[in-house]
Amino acid sequence: MITNPSRHCTVELQALPSRIGQVRRIVSAQLRYWHLDALIDRAALGVTELLSNVHRHAQPDKTCTVEMELLLDRLTVSVRDHDPRLPVVEDADSLATCGRGLAMVAAVSESWGARPDGESGKVVWFTLPTALPALTQPARLLRRPVSEKSARRFAEVDVELAADSRRPAHAPARSAVAG
Repeated sequence: MITNPSRHCTVELQALPSRIGQVRRIVSAQLRYWHLDALIDRAALGVTELLSNVHRHAQPDKTCTVEMELLLDRLTVSVRDHDPRLPVVEDADSLATCGRGLAMVAAVSESWGARPDGESGKVVWFTLPTALPALTQPARLLRRPVSEKSARRFAEVDVELAADSRRPAHAPARSAVAG
């Protein structure tokens, strides 16, 4: 169930491998709706790792809630489950096939953490900044005088763009991995 799509999204599910892919698609769609396409990969990776931990470790059941909240310049993604044990970050052996999930969440996020949720659960969360750094702001937002020479260059680019309008737009690559 998705609630209040304007600034808040909640999805309740069983943390089963088949459901994790569905939640990634929901997260991606919600971020596109909020015009936060640049956060999709990091948010999808983070939520995948947190849901995988619920699937692997949570007791007594795999029921959980994924929540995304957009406040000012920060996206917070959290996963609430019914297991009161807080996660522990351990150093994974270089040949280990698991044990790096929380380290990856820490690497792709601005901050992350875990907190008890009542007597019978916990919330594990991470945040992503939504604001662009000043150096990557689109040029149209920067105010500066335009010289006649610059104006001519822009006009030449517009002519080139018009000539290229017959070509289909290039779409970014997306993962085709099922799940």
